[in-house]
Amino acid sequence: MSAELGGADDLQAATTVFTQVRPRLFGIAYRMLSSVTEAEDLVQEVWLRWQTYDRSAVASPEAFLATTTTRLAINVLQSARKRRETYVGPWLPEPVDTSADPYLGAERGEALEFAALLLLEKLTPNERAAYVLREAFDYSYAQIADILSSTEPAVRQLVSRARKHIASERRAPVTAAEQRELLTAFLAAARSGDMAALERLFTPDVTSLSDGNGRKGVARTPVVGAVRVAKFLQAISTWFWDGMDVQWAITNGQTSAVLLQDGAVYGLLTVSATTDGIDQVLWLVNPEKNKAVSVAG
Repeated sequence: MSAELGGADDLQAATTVFTQVRPRLFGIAYRMLSSVTEAEDLVQEVWLRWQTYDRSAVASPEAFLATTTTRLAINVLQSARKRRETYVGPWLPEPVDTSADPYLGAERGEALEFAALLLLEKLTPNERAAYVLREAFDYSYAQIADILSSTEPAVRQLVSRARKHIASERRAPVTAAEQRELLTAFLAAARSGDMAALERLFTPDVTSLSDGNGRKGVARTPVVGAVRVAKFLQAISTWFWDGMDVQWAITNGQTSAVLLQDGAVYGLLTVSATTDGIDQVLWLVNPEKNKAVSVAG
């Protein structure tokens, strides 16, 4: 009969459940891995496992799928760290287009901005998982303990350590509207090479990071400090912006500038900022990472 396990009706029910929860699974996987490509591959792997699993033994499909996603993400994260050791120059998260879904399956847009993802990279995989599940998806400590095969007190410790680490390294971020204003002002000053205007926008310890994975003409080391970053931008202003068009995109919940050269995407430029000013200038110019970027107009 088609209603039996593995029959057409059963597979249709399994597909319906998976489709409903898929945005959340992708949201978990992306926040864990900072990569659209890896997150999509992982969610596909979860789907394949769900198809072949004895679903009659699953009390809560949503919990089972979230658990499978999180545990696979922890495994991928551990191997990804080894791969990133061979990466040429700074490694930045792969941008995700949030114009259609600003929260990517989460109750809140937590742990989605580039600055937050970069801080999550410094946590252990289990700390990262606990933080993402608690802060972005509002899972209870008991639920997280089940997902991580841990205890509630241990999970509370994981979340507490993660929160403290992020709070110690990140000052209060600005609103999305303020970030867009700062990015607009930054672009105008960078294109004209106006050092004084740039320095006024920056925090004293501003860092410029260029992710090109060895791409020709891309800085392979971070540039740190308001004066040094302003000088760097002034130096490239004489040639970099020639023939470069700029359009807007919404990535990771904030505004980014899509840099177009001869109509093709050269890369993505964005800034993260605190109430003190721009603290990070992020150049995402590895062609492999900008495939999902769509221009917002």
